[in-house]
Amino acid sequence: MKVVLFGGSGMTGQGVLRELLAREEVTQLVSVGRSPCGQAHPKLRELLRQDLFDYRDVGDAFDAVDAVCFCLGVSSAGLSEADYRKVTVDLTLAAARALHAKSPGLVFCFVSGAGTDATGTSRTKWARVKGEAENALQKVGFKAVHCFRPGFIQPMDGIQSRTPAYRALYAVLSPLYPLLKGLPKYVTTTRQLGFALVEVALHGHPKTVLESADINAVSAASASPKESRSS
Repeated sequence: MKVVLFGGSGMTGQGVLRELLAREEVTQLVSVGRSPCGQAHPKLRELLRQDLFDYRDVGDAFDAVDAVCFCLGVSSAGLSEADYRKVTVDLTLAAARALHAKSPGLVFCFVSGAGTDATGTSRTKWARVKGEAENALQKVGFKAVHCFRPGFIQPMDGIQSRTPAYRALYAVLSPLYPLLKGLPKYVTTTRQLGFALVEVALHGHPKTVLESADINAVSAASASPKESRSS
């Protein structure tokens, strides 16, 4: 199967990349982003781009794609709603439409966030905009779209956030993770999220929206593959 990953150098994307490289059924992997993902593998092809709105020159990279894992995203802190929408909605749709033109039958998995509001009524900027992105993706015309809404994500396997403020937050909260992991409705890990996102991308899921509890349930249902990634 051929999979395209967006944002493989970020914290969430690193967990997904790790899982994709471990999956035998993934025979081709195209990693799209501004920065190198930091991995080398025979089935991995990197597509580095400064302009993530324009895909007219990608050649055959988006041909015959079976699934997409979209992990690009930015914090809304310090951004106007218009600027946050440009990155969260417009950039996502630019990629989605370019992919649909070449591979309309693919499965699109989008990393959103806990508290996302798909009704457009929330007073919280990021929740409304993330909901707008989810709704817009459902209208592109793919075989299926699955939106993942994790809450707190505990980084594992040496993975770190690229955002300084988040790294500081994780430094404070990581010692509390043994207690936090008892709250599966709100807490997951990069390993669990990576496994679940790839599992759903490759094999589907009855739910369109997966919250942290759903993400953890997908991972727990396949304990052996999950454990094999821990080495």
